[in-house]
Amino acid sequence: MSQVQKNSRVEVEVDATVQQVWDVISDVTRIGEWSHECHSARWLGNAHGPVPGARFCGRNLAGWARWSRISEIVTVDPPREIVWRTVPTRLFPDSTQWRIRLEPREGRTLITQSFKVLRAPWLLDRLYARLIPAHQDRDARLAEDLARVGLAARAGEQT
Repeated sequence: MSQVQKNSRVEVEVDATVQQVWDVISDVTRIGEWSHECHSARWLGNAHGPVPGARFCGRNLAGWARWSRISEIVTVDPPREIVWRTVPTRLFPDSTQWRIRLEPREGRTLITQSFKVLRAPWLLDRLYARLIPAHQDRDARLAEDLARVGLAARAGEQT
């Protein structure tokens, strides 16, 4: 029986500085510029930027499936790393931790994105795998996302 992918780590080197990339990934309201699945996000409560404990709501689309998730910033080390996790709820009792790390490379940036499923109820895991087959292997799409981060970061030079 199919299952969703439980962890991943992808790397892409982009033609943008660490600060340019940081400006894109640390602003959740820009996620629609680069994510293949999360099309928009907004900060919740009094949050206006990435600090531990800040929450945001992301709106997702994969095939015909549409859903929203609340996520919480876990760690921030500007401009090197940001970590967040999806917050379990009654409707979505699973939780995944996402991490993006940036490493300078002579005017370029190596972006490493990883995720780890922290909690996935057995039956829900199988249901997600059937409803959203793209979640069985996400590596190629995540690498494409990181390439789009680089493009968004470079586009910021022109403004």
